[in-house]
Amino acid sequence: MAKCVKIFDTTLRDGEQSPGCSMNLTEKIEVARQLELLKVDIIEAGFAIASPMDFESVKAISGAVKDATVASLARATYKDIDAAYEAVKDAVSPRIHTFIATSPIHMQYKLKMKEEEVIERVKEMVSYAKKYCSDVEFSAEDASRSDKAFLAKVIETAISAGATTVNIPDTVGYSTPDEFAAYITYLKEQVPNIEKADISVHCHNDLGMAVANSLAAVKAGATQVECTVNGIGERAGNTSLEEVVMGIQTRKDYYDAATNINTRQIYRSAKLISAITGVSIPPNKAITGANAFAHESGIHQHGMLQNRQTYEIMTPESIGKPAIQMVLGKHSGRHAFEERLQILGYQLTKEELDCTFEHFKLLADKKKSITDRDIEALLANKKVQIHETYTLERFVINSGNTITSTAMIKVKCGDDFIEKVATGDGPIDAAFKTINQITEKNFILNDYVIHAVTEGEDALGEAVVKLHLDGKKATGRAISTDIVEASIKAYLNGVNKLIV
Repeated sequence: MAKCVKIFDTTLRDGEQSPGCSMNLTEKIEVARQLELLKVDIIEAGFAIASPMDFESVKAISGAVKDATVASLARATYKDIDAAYEAVKDAVSPRIHTFIATSPIHMQYKLKMKEEEVIERVKEMVSYAKKYCSDVEFSAEDASRSDKAFLAKVIETAISAGATTVNIPDTVGYSTPDEFAAYITYLKEQVPNIEKADISVHCHNDLGMAVANSLAAVKAGATQVECTVNGIGERAGNTSLEEVVMGIQTRKDYYDAATNINTRQIYRSAKLISAITGVSIPPNKAITGANAFAHESGIHQHGMLQNRQTYEIMTPESIGKPAIQMVLGKHSGRHAFEERLQILGYQLTKEELDCTFEHFKLLADKKKSITDRDIEALLANKKVQIHETYTLERFVINSGNTITSTAMIKVKCGDDFIEKVATGDGPIDAAFKTINQITEKNFILNDYVIHAVTEGEDALGEAVVKLHLDGKKATGRAISTDIVEASIKAYLNGVNKLIV
């Protein structure tokens, strides 16, 4: 019988730490609910002691999630573990995840501790966490650069103290598949109480081997993989959830393993994370990229027409990406629209459906044909909406290669209307400067991206901006058939988030 590999998703903790991937509370709860639909086993909601906002996020997610374990990260200190428990204690299934480094370089330069001191700290802190919570995970940070014999002692100590999961991280992406698998094999053979805990792995992608290392560990006996949707995370990122899951599912014959993941929610999850973070999925990204199931070569197309398995080892439908694109238009009714949403994997409340259908009809008046990608963009745009301090009323742009670009923008703020004019180096620069004048704040633009959602002259333009103000960062996003309008709305969306 195939073993079950638990999926520990750290998109909301390690993934959110990635530069440019910060989320507000509303977005984090939206992601957590999508992860429930995806049926991940454990959701790492955050690092509770990192800040009051992190604590509140973990606490809110713990209250919202009903079908998965919710974990909070904690260093091996009393204060961290106290904060972690207070944040997750109301979860249906809480977990405290505590860690300490075990590699010589980390112990010497970061911890300034000797091996004996680390072992004693592990025993003390895991035991302390166990008094709060029956489900305790212990991580040996930088395990892949640790002495194997010492690592085995640490893991044995953690399990004896009450750890139910022991995590072996490749923290800096240093290991190779054969080498990492050997670590798991060694621990299974040398740790006498290893059968009392799940063996977890947490790999980073610095050398591009996070997924390969994680799968090699599964083959060697690991029973939990820590990963993120789209592989987001610090530096080069984390193990990609979708790649590990589909790797295990597609090669059940090799790994003799399975997961509890609802793979038909993979595409939906990937698109949601991309929309919220503003980080696009590369077209050649395995599993979820736009080209993952595209076949242009004549030889490939011929083979596909004869039998899809000639060049497809999995189907688009298996990850929730419809193979057949349906085109809707202004004459399409609510029933057809709602049915298409269900096929695309969206589950909306009546209020959300009413709002989205209204936006769909407005878009249908501007576009002759609306594809699945247009619908996905509409829904993604809905997900990032928050309370709007400033709402766009109208704008006028005057620009050309022989004049100075000028933008006039009028917004609604509460019961008042504010109208300002500014000049800039091009229409977008002028528009953004005008908004800064309206708000009387100097928002700094870190990044600005615009691209067409679909093909054709009437394609939707999607604008994404990354702003910061007084040390706080936010991603703004908007769509429109007018790219200037999309840019202005995206900037306002980011401004509203920072003000909130």
